[in-house]
Amino acid sequence: MNKRQRAYRKGLWAEYLVLVFMMLKGYWPVARRYKTPVGEIDLIVRKKDLYVFVEVKARRTMEEALESLPVQAQKRIMRAAEHFLSRQKKVLNPALRFDFFAVTGLFSVRHLDNAWQAPA
Repeated sequence: MNKRQRAYRKGLWAEYLVLVFMMLKGYWPVARRYKTPVGEIDLIVRKKDLYVFVEVKARRTMEEALESLPVQAQKRIMRAAEHFLSRQKKVLNPALRFDFFAVTGLFSVRHLDNAWQAPA
């Protein structure tokens, strides 16, 4: 297995770990690896009328993981969230939140709840 394949598998594993974590907190999965023409969202989960758009970064160190989400990536995720919401016919004015998870191992997960805000 080459380096790229290992990184891909590590990312899948980290997303699964975060999904289980969110489900244990009462969130229901809506989508994994939601792809749009403007970008991809790692996880979309929901609790009542709150949609949470989750970005997961698996890195060797916590510092690397926390530094791996530039503003440009946040904007891409927000555009992808708008794309997702525009296709939800039943949802009127949902509450939104953008969370970030930094994963460096099974017991080394950092959750930044409401990591950034969508422009009003």
